[in-house]
Amino acid sequence: MVELAQSLASIKLPDLSGKAVLITGASTGIGAALARAFAAQGAKVGVHYNASREPAEKLAGEIRAAGGTVHLIQGDVSREGETERVVEETAKTFGHLDGLINNAGGMLGRKPTSEYTDAHYAAVMDLNARSVLAATRAAHPWLKKQGGFIINTTSIAARNGGGNGAILYAASKGFVSTITRGHAKEFVADRIRVNAVAPGVIATPFHERYTNDEQMELQRKSIPMGFVGTSEDCVGAYLFLASPTLSGYITGQIIEVNGGQLMP
Repeated sequence: MVELAQSLASIKLPDLSGKAVLITGASTGIGAALARAFAAQGAKVGVHYNASREPAEKLAGEIRAAGGTVHLIQGDVSREGETERVVEETAKTFGHLDGLINNAGGMLGRKPTSEYTDAHYAAVMDLNARSVLAATRAAHPWLKKQGGFIINTTSIAARNGGGNGAILYAASKGFVSTITRGHAKEFVADRIRVNAVAPGVIATPFHERYTNDEQMELQRKSIPMGFVGTSEDCVGAYLFLASPTLSGYITGQIIEVNGGQLMP
C-alpha cells in the first residue's frame, strides 16, 4: 500500500495543480487516499468529515506537513442544509471551486427488506443519494464559472443489487449512477464533466463495520484477480477523470474498479 501511494505521488498532472477540490467523506478509506493524492498533485483540497474528527485532523496534518493546502470541514451531509454549507464554506475559503468528489456514503447496517423502516430508508437515501444531489446543486454555480469536474463514488452494488442486507444501499448507489449520466448531459454546456467511479470490494472501514471475515473471504474468492482491493487501488481512476488532459472528452461514464468481479 505504501509503495502504491508513493508511485501515485510520483505521477505529476500539472493541470490539477492549484485546483480547488472538495472531497466529501474524506477522513478515512477511499476519501482519505484521494485527499492525499490530489494534494500531492498541488491541488487545494477540502477534506470533509462527519464523526471521524481525529483521523480527519491527522490526515490534514499529513497534507500540511508535506507542503499541501487543505481545508478541514465538518458536517453531516445526511441533514438538510448541511451539505450546502460544506460546499459553500469550502469554495469561499479557496475563493473558487474546480472539482467536487461526492464520496460520502454508507450502508448503515445490513438489514433484510422485511426489517426496513421508513426512518432507515430515509437515513440511507439521505446519506447516499440526496447528499450527492445537494452537493452538486450547491457546487454548480462555482464550477460553471470556469468549468470543472464532478466525480461521484457509486458502487459495484449499483449493478449487482448488493449483498445480503445491502439492497437499499445498492438502490441508493443506483441513483448515484443514474444521476451521474443525467448531470453529465445537463451540465455539459457549462463545461462541467460529470463521471463516476464504482469500487468493488475494497478494504476500508466500510467493510470493517458491515462485513465479517467469512463474508469477506467469500467475496474475495469471487474476484478474478484473487485479492481485495485497497483505497489506493481506486485513486488512479479519480485522478484520470479529474484531469482534462487525460479525460477531457469523457463525461457521463462510470469506471468499474473491482478486480474483474464484474465485467459489464
